[in-house]
Amino acid sequence: MDSEEKTAEVAGDLGFPVAFGMTKAQGESMGSWWDEKRECIQPSEFLLSKSGKVLISVYSNGPVGRMDPEETLTLIKYLNEQRAQAVNS
Repeated sequence: MDSEEKTAEVAGDLGFPVAFGMTKAQGESMGSWWDEKRECIQPSEFLLSKSGKVLISVYSNGPVGRMDPEETLTLIKYLNEQRAQAVNS
């Protein structure tokens, strides 16, 4: 688990919020896996619409299983194309 300083360094240029220091209660409210030994949630990632609707969620119960940035971008492009086709139909 990264320190708060390392998290801020990595997240600084992303352009979207990144959580740090999640509590067990916060993790449970999202359905995340809580690691009792390390006292932290395991990866819990969400792709949200502009209105805040969860389009895709990925949960892991260990250090493997994160969203791949290129695959996620491909999915976003696909969803945008589908939305554009529906509007133009």
